[in-house]
Amino acid sequence: MDKQIDKAARKRGRRMALVTLGAPIAAAAAAAAAAVAVGAALPGAALAQQPWPSKPITMVVPFPPGGPTDLVARVLAQQVGQQLGQTVIVDNRPGANGNIGNALVAKAAPDGYTVLYNTSSIALSPSLYKKMSYDVGKDLMPVALTAVVPLGLVVNPKLPVKNVQEFVRHARDKTGQLSYGSAGNGNVTHLAAFQVVQHYQIEASHVPYKGSAPADVDLVAGQIDFMTDTINSVAPFIKEGRLKLLAVSSSKRLPNFPDAPTLAESGMSGFEAGAWQGVMVPAKTPAAIIQRLNQELMRALKDPGVVEKLQLQGAEGLGSTPEEYGAYIRSEIKRWASVVKSTGVSLD
Repeated sequence: MDKQIDKAARKRGRRMALVTLGAPIAAAAAAAAAAVAVGAALPGAALAQQPWPSKPITMVVPFPPGGPTDLVARVLAQQVGQQLGQTVIVDNRPGANGNIGNALVAKAAPDGYTVLYNTSSIALSPSLYKKMSYDVGKDLMPVALTAVVPLGLVVNPKLPVKNVQEFVRHARDKTGQLSYGSAGNGNVTHLAAFQVVQHYQIEASHVPYKGSAPADVDLVAGQIDFMTDTINSVAPFIKEGRLKLLAVSSSKRLPNFPDAPTLAESGMSGFEAGAWQGVMVPAKTPAAIIQRLNQELMRALKDPGVVEKLQLQGAEGLGSTPEEYGAYIRSEIKRWASVVKSTGVSLD
């Protein structure tokens, strides 16, 4: 292989610098080279012979630019790119609660150059959609759980309420007259609000939107009355006094909004929910690449600059092994299945 590289380098009039591989990738490359030598054409063997990454990586974000998922993804993409010495390009592919982008990556080449920045929607879709063009457990492989963005129970300031208890009393007095928005049918912003409504036995109409942004605009304008939205989406409106924050969905109070109690404190004992995020790759991606990518993500999440940027967005950096993330996804699929069923929502 070295002779081939030297020959190619001389043809271009310069000498190529060989990239030293880390132990796991070097081992994988050596094993793949041996397999080729004996004629065993294993999947990914040819790819494993090349240094990774040797070209830009595309990170598919299955939601619109500027949204809560995109904001965190871009922070991590920039940091991981710097660490790897390669550009990580963010490619927004929104639609169908993330399934358009998810399916794109599921069908991509398993070479480590197309990765998915997924959200909790990937655990909701199996129960929500009648048909899917990909299988979460078979067509994608987990790399790492990266962050979670808590939700905030926010109301239009015109509602005469200051806390969850007053909100519940008001909603019961106005039975059937209030409405709540969401970023889409079956989205975590819908299911979390549904659980609030169900827990407090409130009657309210659900109004689904195509994303958080238009829902937030209508909430500020008073077209809808309340919503459980990602905190980084509604934070600017809260700070400007255009929305009122009653509670947060995290297990503990948020540093950015220390006066806002958790929903668990407000009567929903044990409740915790959020728009969690992570990275996945196509099935059959070489294990060495998955491990390297996991290591770089864990390193990025510990970077002081990244930690600060995430905190400013109201996001909490997490971290996991690929195995832990896989187990977490499976547990979330099971957790939300009953909630989705109770909503009666089913999509084609």
